[in-house]
Amino acid sequence: MAAQPDFWTNRRRPDPGPAEESDDALVMRVAAGDQAAWRSLVGRHLSGLVSQAWYMLGDRSEAEDVAQEAFVRLMQKARDWQPGGAQLRSWLYRVVVNLCIDRKRSSWRPRPLDDVADTADADDVAGRLAHDSDIGRAVAGALGALTERQRSAIVLVHYQGFTNYEAAEMLSTSVDALESLLARARRTMREALGAVAPDLLGD
Repeated sequence: MAAQPDFWTNRRRPDPGPAEESDDALVMRVAAGDQAAWRSLVGRHLSGLVSQAWYMLGDRSEAEDVAQEAFVRLMQKARDWQPGGAQLRSWLYRVVVNLCIDRKRSSWRPRPLDDVADTADADDVAGRLAHDSDIGRAVAGALGALTERQRSAIVLVHYQGFTNYEAAEMLSTSVDALESLLARARRTMREALGAVAPDLLGD
């Protein structure tokens, strides 16, 4: 059996080159025990997955645990992966969203908003958003007021930069349902954020 990979190697994704290997090809290599392919996949997707989980859970350590579990599940699925089927990125984000929802339902406890802002990492999406403590607290509070699926939708589209189609696929829903989640989430957040909402959510 191949040695267990180091999940936290190559945390940052390198700038993609013109001949960057596809996720499908890398997963096929992972299934054959290729550790370099595994490190490439982790470097390509880890940061975004941690950011997604951080937004949903408000805890960096738990977010890293969730991202690691998503990669464990990918390792278990690698031999059965079907190239040309579901996009790996969509599959990984769907796993992370579901893991976060499970954690919130089973063990989540509210934390002071100051703690949420203080744990932000200036090198990731959450950190950039929370560089100003007042805005960070406001956004954390507004996100916390959303339902789990609304929060997932707003983060995927507005903070992670996915299209509505991609986000709908990650949430296993239709584009129309995703747009309904976004509309309700934007309305709730605009009410909570007031004057800063257009800068964060658009007009």
